Amino acid sequence: MNNTEKRYALIAITFASFLTPFMGSSMNLAIPIIGLEFHANIVMLSWIPTVYLLTAAMLLLPFGRIADIYGRKKIFVTGTLLYTISSFLCGVASSINALLTFRVFQGIGGAMIFGTGVAILTSVFPLGKRGKVLGINTAAVYTGLSLGPFLGGFFTQHFGWRSIFFFSVPLGITIILFSSWGLKGEWAEAKGEKFDLPGAVIYSLSLITMMYGISSIKSSMNYIWMVLLGAIALILFILWERKIPYPILNLKLFSKNITFAFSNVAALLNYSATSAIAFLLSLYLQLIKGFPPQIAGLILLWQPVMQAIFSPFAGTLSDKVEPRIVASLGMAIIASGLVVFSALEKTSMLWLIILNLMLLGFGFALFSSPNTNAVMSSVENKYYGVASSTLGTMRLTGQMLSMAIVMVIFAILMGEVSITPKYYPLLLKSIKVAFILFGVLCVLGIFASLARGEIRGRKN
Repeated sequence: MNNTEKRYALIAITFASFLTPFMGSSMNLAIPIIGLEFHANIVMLSWIPTVYLLTAAMLLLPFGRIADIYGRKKIFVTGTLLYTISSFLCGVASSINALLTFRVFQGIGGAMIFGTGVAILTSVFPLGKRGKVLGINTAAVYTGLSLGPFLGGFFTQHFGWRSIFFFSVPLGITIILFSSWGLKGEWAEAKGEKFDLPGAVIYSLSLITMMYGISSIKSSMNYIWMVLLGAIALILFILWERKIPYPILNLKLFSKNITFAFSNVAALLNYSATSAIAFLLSLYLQLIKGFPPQIAGLILLWQPVMQAIFSPFAGTLSDKVEPRIVASLGMAIIASGLVVFSALEKTSMLWLIILNLMLLGFGFALFSSPNTNAVMSSVENKYYGVASSTLGTMRLTGQMLSMAIVMVIFAILMGEVSITPKYYPLLLKSIKVAFILFGVLCVLGIFASLARGEIRGRKN
């Protein structure tokens, strides 16, 4: 493959890696305003990020497998097109239900992007240069996270929350043009193999059932059966995948590849412990501290800026030092930051909040790109799509679980109420409880990260 195609691949995937986290982080600043416009309660508002994450998580593995069979470029371009169209529709939504519906379609497009982007980069660039490229890609993710709070707060305050969705449309069109004209390969190493439709259906239903049950437990304990039913479906999915020749999730990668298995477990725990941070702090800064959206966005900016600055360094470092060492150090730093946020009060000093956000950003940088490098470097070329989508599934499932934890805490401590000053003390208590639980999860993630083994000096 020539350098021009490599350059187009890097540009297209980098822009896509910027787009999706930008949307997620910018939306956090708009959620309080959306709640006021649509008169939505706190649990319904929690579904705005959650329904997207749930849809993307349940479809990412299937689309990763489809991409391996039919071509990663094809799925990537189609997903970007769907994401762009649904972003525009979100911007013109006339009700909370319409917004949630269009967020589902955004999630479908997001799954197609997540399941192919890193796999394309890993297919294009060799092992020795992969850490650097993945570091650049991770930096794009964190740049999106960086600009999201700032631009999300700015747009929400001056042009309304709908402008956030409209902003992403021209960027999506740019990605489509770069991908369609610049990328020549399809990268379908599993061409001719069968797609596991029953497995995909069982897996998707298990996630939907569990997530809906978790979010509804407060209103009726009968919903606990939905959680159990979802868990049973997940077990059936695992049993099914073990016996078929062409599974959407190759469980042998987990049972026979320690690096792959524990790197994915570490990713799951990391994202479960950290993904709701921006959501919680957006509520805290705007409602408890009384900052307008634009100022709150500027404060939240410090975390992803640190991530963007140090991610290329961490990726390059993981080409020279064992990724488990770098990633585990990052996880330990994150855990310490979560402990600090569990002590938040209305009178907490702003400089302490900013300093802790910077600490968290540095920890995220040390964890993310080395962990991705470990996952992708531990498998053969034919499994790049599955490995990429598996890692993406861990990320999205972790993000979904993080929001699920927040939803359960809100439901138990606050109930389905609109956020008014009367409930601010309960809101602050809920935020502190969430950070305590997230800190525990992150500590568990340190052990998973250390247990992954080495990727150098052995044949993968």
